[in-house]
Amino acid sequence: MMISPALPAELKAALDAKLQGFSRTDAAQRSSRISNTYRTGGGSGTIKSDADALAYALARMPATYAAVAASLNALTEIAPGFAPETLLDVGAGPGTASWAAAEAFSSLQDFTLLDANATLSRLALELARDSSRLAECRYLPGDAGANLAEVSQSDLVVASYVIGELSEGDQRKLAETMWTKARHALVVIEPGTPAGYARILALRQQLIAAGAYVAAPCPHEKPCPLSAPDWCHFSQRLPRSQAHRQIKGAEVPFEDERFIYVALTRSPPATRAARVLAPPDASKAEITAKLCTEDGVAITKVPRRDKVAYADARRWRWGATAN
Repeated sequence: MMISPALPAELKAALDAKLQGFSRTDAAQRSSRISNTYRTGGGSGTIKSDADALAYALARMPATYAAVAASLNALTEIAPGFAPETLLDVGAGPGTASWAAAEAFSSLQDFTLLDANATLSRLALELARDSSRLAECRYLPGDAGANLAEVSQSDLVVASYVIGELSEGDQRKLAETMWTKARHALVVIEPGTPAGYARILALRQQLIAAGAYVAAPCPHEKPCPLSAPDWCHFSQRLPRSQAHRQIKGAEVPFEDERFIYVALTRSPPATRAARVLAPPDASKAEITAKLCTEDGVAITKVPRRDKVAYADARRWRWGATAN
């Protein structure tokens, strides 16, 4: 079942309750400062107070949730029988990926969240109390690198927007450790920038060498066929609430989150599907789409006169599979 990119009702209600009596102007100033720190590689160290944590959650949870939801949807499409019971959320922050996983997999019964920021972990547990699924989640203190070795294996391991905070050497160590903790699947999501793509590419190559299979987005384990200045990334549109617009200082009622991800599995996918790498171009005569296939990148043209194929191609969207 595909899940929506919008925050679940329980999470939205929990955030709205936190917002009561909280200055939107103050939240906007705090989230702007935190966002600037993140963009320059400062990580979550600037989140020191409960107000900081809430401002960050209000500003970033919707977009992060949408990207994780899209990534998990891609995994469930390729592996529809995957029914994890245990989850490990690495660098969990306010628990965004855990909420998305709970929506994506009704089979999940056990949630372990790991993050070094005590302020964000406190907020995550407060938000989780209002969830019918996450109320009993376990939040472990400490950073991913140091504490992950002590954690048990989980069916599914997710790391969203976390590896960019580490040095290259620490990224490799974390990738190796996360893979040892993933009993069945590992999903890693990063910003859809050339740098985020490069990090995902390095992790993908490292873990394929360790025996991983790629479920999504790639339909193969070969080297990425794209070459600079091109890079693989996707975009997920999500609705903005009034509070979200105020905090972001935005007028439009939606946001487009650009992200890149890789979903790795212990077993090879039963089927492979070409991936749409850019928004398709539809003209009166044909639809032109850039696809990643098992044999590399292909520019595919579907003529209007081929009515069945054309009708299928009209449903293609950036980031989706092209069956």
